[in-house]
Amino acid sequence: MSHDDFAFEPVQGLPERPPEGEHILWQGRPNWWALTMDSLNLKWVALYFLGLALWRFGTLIDQVSLASAFAASFPFVVLGAIAAALLMLVGFIQARATVYTITNRRVAMRIGAALTVTLNLPFSQISRADLALRRNGTGTIALDLLGDTRLSYLVCWPHVRPWKIQRTQPALRCIPNAEEIAHLLSEAAEAQISTPKVARQTLPATAAVAAE
Repeated sequence: MSHDDFAFEPVQGLPERPPEGEHILWQGRPNWWALTMDSLNLKWVALYFLGLALWRFGTLIDQVSLASAFAASFPFVVLGAIAAALLMLVGFIQARATVYTITNRRVAMRIGAALTVTLNLPFSQISRADLALRRNGTGTIALDLLGDTRLSYLVCWPHVRPWKIQRTQPALRCIPNAEEIAHLLSEAAEAQISTPKVARQTLPATAAVAAE
């Protein structure tokens, strides 16, 4: 029997239903493979263990037989494979637990596999959005926030701009069709910010009498 850990959400990725006038433009999650490579440095971990294996093999090849040198270096290959498998599992779980949402008013990020949090970032609090695009079409959209808004780098990781620790920039990390989504975000933010805000104000009774 399947079980959905987020079945309590009234709308997938959001803690509550959008208010009247707000509607969802896009929802998505990171590409798990790109997230593993980009945020968990899978390639460098694999190269590290491969380098250890080659170093071990090179130091023994002129002292023992070829088979013995290979046997002595092979455990590093096994350890590297285990480490890579664990990183891929973490990347998959992180991506599976994540939902990014763009509405006509805000960016919402449901993130975290063990500790789940939802970030609500109105367009009025976002000063700029930077796109880092990769050749395969995946990319990261980092959001620079206005004012004194502060987010924890550790709580938001890996859904942040790398190494921006002092002023954390939340990011839609490793999403497919990133350029298209960045364009959609830009248009939605411009439309929302340029929309005039009309506020209804009740005049004091004295003012109403004077007007008569």
